[in-house]
Amino acid sequence: MEPSPLEPVDESWDRALVVVAHPDDVEFGAAAAVARWTGQGKTVVYCMVTSGEAGIDALAPDVCRGVRMDEQIASASIVGADTVEFLGLPDGVLEYGVSLRRAISAVVRKHRPEIIVTNNFRETWGGSAPNQPDHMAVGRAALNAASDAGNRWIFPEQLVEGLVPWGGVKQVWAAGSPDATHAVDTTDTFDRGVESLAAHKAYIDGLGWEDFDPAEFLAGVSRPTGSRLGTTHAAAFEVFNLAWGG
Repeated sequence: MEPSPLEPVDESWDRALVVVAHPDDVEFGAAAAVARWTGQGKTVVYCMVTSGEAGIDALAPDVCRGVRMDEQIASASIVGADTVEFLGLPDGVLEYGVSLRRAISAVVRKHRPEIIVTNNFRETWGGSAPNQPDHMAVGRAALNAASDAGNRWIFPEQLVEGLVPWGGVKQVWAAGSPDATHAVDTTDTFDRGVESLAAHKAYIDGLGWEDFDPAEFLAGVSRPTGSRLGTTHAAAFEVFNLAWGG
């Protein structure tokens, strides 16, 4: 059975917030889309819920944290995302719930995005490959925080701290979801996405992927997605529409 065609996402917005669990989560598929958007003059802010400190077996977390933060800041800069926030929650043991929604809601209220981009939060990547618990927790919490941020009676203590409600999130996009219905043409920015992934050198080396080729890996995902969109390369997203007051 042929995969169904994908629709182009609505790009009539100016500000996006990317909320993911770890440094490198954006780069394994969506960084080329970010490069496209910043090239259009849009503002894209990154929020890393953890600092990825549990991601390199050979490095103790206190050392790994700084390495991964530095790599993420450099990687984001390559695709034009100049603001990267780290919430500092513990890597590998994130739990979906009120506290995670609260932390993300504060970032949404601060940056006031129209679009929130997060990672696939389904149980698998399609087929039998399981997703990581951190990805599932953050994606679900980001989807809920998009609505929480607009309700002044949810996490009202944040408003005392100088933030105001923000109900302007139009959609939440989950990158790489097996239930994706939309996509973004990344043909012109594919190479910058590759460069952005390659910037996570310490992490990739720490995984023991001696023969890992960032271009080959990303093309293996972006070309089939592009064929469903009618382009050479593309990044896929599951799109959630937010209806305020519903």
